[in-house]
Amino acid sequence: MEPTRDLRNLNLEEMEELVLKLHGKKYNARQLFQWVHQKGITDWGKMTNLPQKLIACLKEETEIGTLKPLERQVSRRDDTVKYLLGLSDGNAIETVLMTYTGREQRERYTVCLSTQVGCGVGCAFCATGQGGLVRNLEVAEIVGQVLNVELELRQKGQRVTNVVFMGMGEPLLNYHNVVKAIKILNHPLGLNIGWRRITVSTCGIVPKIKRLAREKMPLVLAVSLHAARDELRNWLVPVNRKYPLRDLLDACRYYVRETGRRITFEYVLIGGINDSERDARELASLLKGMLANVNVIPLNPIKETGFRKPVFKSVRNFMQMLEEEGIPAVLREEKGADIDAACGQLRGKLYS
Repeated sequence: MEPTRDLRNLNLEEMEELVLKLHGKKYNARQLFQWVHQKGITDWGKMTNLPQKLIACLKEETEIGTLKPLERQVSRRDDTVKYLLGLSDGNAIETVLMTYTGREQRERYTVCLSTQVGCGVGCAFCATGQGGLVRNLEVAEIVGQVLNVELELRQKGQRVTNVVFMGMGEPLLNYHNVVKAIKILNHPLGLNIGWRRITVSTCGIVPKIKRLAREKMPLVLAVSLHAARDELRNWLVPVNRKYPLRDLLDACRYYVRETGRRITFEYVLIGGINDSERDARELASLLKGMLANVNVIPLNPIKETGFRKPVFKSVRNFMQMLEEEGIPAVLREEKGADIDAACGQLRGKLYS
């Protein structure tokens, strides 16, 4: 499907331009936006408040793409669901729904979104990058992941409350489509997901972090750090060779100055690799004085790497040392590891 033809690729301004071109009214575009991006409707016949003449023109000029559900796996350990979703070109992506209950007296339904088919960054511990990058996802394919899950949740009287761009791919290397999708998901006529319930995770694409700061979107930025010295990070996160820690931290400080928002630094703890007292002290020193917190993630192993999960004592000591150094840190709750839906375990596939 041509991207320009898929209505899920369009924001409100683009829909207004399209509808006016087709001799509709501006308010019809708002109605269309709600049908497509809020209600998730793909059946033209259900768009009951749109003029039939406009619908006929839209049918001729556009389409509403969908993602084909290929597989649905439910974790036995927790409330996590992984979806394999087929794209129109035969590729497939993975999307994850994580349910959190009993916190702050409200339930959270968080969708972990993919932004690329595969990934070209090649982090040493991550499954997604093992096959390299195939292509960027279109806006429609990013938004469509949320709508697929949203429509399922609505059948149970629930709704998507949070989205995290932490699935397959590096979001900031698909910058235009990711930012456009974020604004659609946040729009009050769409799913109206609040800014502070949207998290974008990056391995550290320095120019795009600065550009994101200038967007003035008060979302949550998460930076995948994983090491506090260049020689180790060069191996674990190869993009560090292009954007070393000094440049990355400068960009993060710029982001904090421009937005006033705290940055979350993600740190995958790998047994015997980056979980020592030295690693913890270097991490604390690196982040000292910055408006930031650390999200510590014990490794979810994949068979290709040979890396191992850290022992409990190492995790406890690492957290304790950060606390002693005055660095706020939380241990990420593991979700979906038994269905390969946890951090670093998602993969792209082809289907026929």
